[in-house]
Amino acid sequence: MTETHAPLKLVVLISGRGSNLEAILEAIDTGKLPAVVSAVISNRADAPGLAYASERAIDTLVLDAADYPDRDAYDHALQGMIDLFNPGLVVLAGFMRILSPAFVHHYTGRLINIHPSLLPEFRGLNTHQRAIEAGTAEHGASVHFVTEELDGGPVIAQVRVPVLPGDDADTLAQRVLEQEHRLYVTVIQWIAEGRVTLEDDGVYFDGEVLNAPKRLETT
Repeated sequence: MTETHAPLKLVVLISGRGSNLEAILEAIDTGKLPAVVSAVISNRADAPGLAYASERAIDTLVLDAADYPDRDAYDHALQGMIDLFNPGLVVLAGFMRILSPAFVHHYTGRLINIHPSLLPEFRGLNTHQRAIEAGTAEHGASVHFVTEELDGGPVIAQVRVPVLPGDDADTLAQRVLEQEHRLYVTVIQWIAEGRVTLEDDGVYFDGEVLNAPKRLETT
């Protein structure tokens, strides 16, 4: 008999258009993803993803960093806001803020991020342009558990995209983004099904230590 799990409660943090949020919600609607988005929180009131979530009757909240004296104060308030919804997983989907150590520790094993590169390559910003300038043959995206180290947490899975002759940052970014959506939904599905966990000695997949990131094939 197939083991069933209650839908995983998600809080999604965004700063912009929320395309990964849209992909997550579409996967929930089609029954692929056993999860529910309890709230969408942004540091920007003009983030287009907020309107999309609001149209679907999802709680949307804005927390402006300008209202707080420093990063620690902001993150403390953000943590309190998230915890009102008691999520099983906090999903960073284009949330453009560096999080404080206390915040990250509070959500250890329950906080994931998607980064547009094949980590540990090209941490930080402008990954597509940097990949082109470096002459790499492959680029892609990674989903990882968040730790104090920027884009340095244990990687769960990756998807690879070829860098084509004539690519610029925009064309490469678009092809990577299409694969990001699949990748993020798949990893959240694994977590919702109890297949992926973060333990003291690393990431576990189906009860075994994951020695290298899982690789999704490009569609």
